[in-house]
Amino acid sequence: MSSTLGEKIRKFRKERGYTLDKLAELTDSSKSYIWELENKTPPRPSAGKITKIAKVLGTTIEYLMDEGHSIAKEDASDKSFYRKYRNMDSKTKEKFRRMVELWDEDG
Repeated sequence: MSSTLGEKIRKFRKERGYTLDKLAELTDSSKSYIWELENKTPPRPSAGKITKIAKVLGTTIEYLMDEGHSIAKEDASDKSFYRKYRNMDSKTKEKFRRMVELWDEDG
């Protein structure tokens, strides 16, 4: 079963507890633009806006635009996290590595 761009945005938005207004605010968009992405067929997203939306929702553009489910939601979330991680300074990265090591000791 394929999911449309709008269905994916709506699902991520609701999972994070965002209203249309809140997602619009976080992505420098209008509420009506977010509504159109979620409800119009076919949506006509701008590259800049869809990039901001994917970042705020913690996923990738590729996942949002993929209607054939060739990209798993978890893989997209991981890629989004790794991109954020790569841009962190070395002190922050070291803190993350230490936290992961502590979690690993508990398991």
